[in-house]
Amino acid sequence: MDKEKIIALLNQDLEDEHGAIIQYLNHAYGMGEGEMACEIEAIARDEMRHLDWLAETIVALGGTPSLKRGTMRLGGKLVTDWMKNDVQLEEGAIAQYKEHISLIDDTKIKRLLGRILSDEEAHHDDFAHFVDKAEREGVKDIRGSRQDKTAQMLNWGVEHEYTVILQYLLHSYLAPNEEAKEQLQDQAVNEMQHLGWLAEELVGSGGRPEIEHTEVDQSTKPRDMLQADIKIEKEVAQAYDKAAQETDDPGLKKLLRRIRDNELYHVEVFTDLLQDIEGGK
Repeated sequence: MDKEKIIALLNQDLEDEHGAIIQYLNHAYGMGEGEMACEIEAIARDEMRHLDWLAETIVALGGTPSLKRGTMRLGGKLVTDWMKNDVQLEEGAIAQYKEHISLIDDTKIKRLLGRILSDEEAHHDDFAHFVDKAEREGVKDIRGSRQDKTAQMLNWGVEHEYTVILQYLLHSYLAPNEEAKEQLQDQAVNEMQHLGWLAEELVGSGGRPEIEHTEVDQSTKPRDMLQADIKIEKEVAQAYDKAAQETDDPGLKKLLRRIRDNELYHVEVFTDLLQDIEGGK
């Protein structure tokens, strides 16, 4: 099988890992705090690791990682329904990885897909267990319908964080050197923390996180990538600062200012990287 066909198959797997991450985070946040929610977030982190491995392999083959979301099953009113959807999503992933392993003749890539497959089989069993556990323990959807200015602001934050997570990960995969790659991935991880904080704050105050993203900068030249990253960080730092000034909730004010300060740190990190590139380092 030629490289282009392998890249297409791996991007299909990557897109489905992306979809699984969002599905599982929606379910974990919807339950609020608790053992099961923590376990599902851990599974989402496994899927993030898979996405990273697949993206790195795609780039090594000369391809570009896809930013599309693959299969998702977000229906169902009860948590038991959610867990059944997660079981079905894993069944689809298991079947697809087995198919791709049979089609691809590259030994190292087959080995990688087999490694991911073993995780998906474990996740399938976990979610099958969660179906019964959710019913037995009476786990419920605790999200509310709050739609006031604060809820809208928090959902704006979730949207922004999701967007820059994708942007910084893509830029890290295409980065010109190891320092840039490491720094971009570190800041993407920090943005994942922000998304979690904002989503949990929203659920805790009676809202419903909407994990959607806006347009992602897909520049491929290092200078263009970093300039785009600096621009969006400066803009969002100002937006978080404004939101912090407008809220009367001391806890929320503290959270927004913490995120603002993180974003300003990102500006400095990305500026240093840009200066190194422009200086020929």
